[in-house]
Amino acid sequence: MGKEIRIVYDEEGDILDVSIGEPENAISKEVEDDFSLRIKPDSGEVIGFSILNFRKWFKDAKDIKILPVKAEFTFS
Repeated sequence: MGKEIRIVYDEEGDILDVSIGEPENAISKEVEDDFSLRIKPDSGEVIGFSILNFRKWFKDAKDIKILPVKAEFTFS
């Protein structure tokens, strides 16, 4: 069974935060300006990501960012 995905947008800080599964200890790694991954230090598993300055990056439907993350989603 898959893990729940939590999506939170902080309008004041202009930060989009996406978490996969229950909260747990992780390290944050900036993979590109304003784009960070949260990674479990023991396994390297990605358990979330954050986008700073979200409106700057996604103000138009034409703006697309691709992160170096593969995911599998299922609908239940």
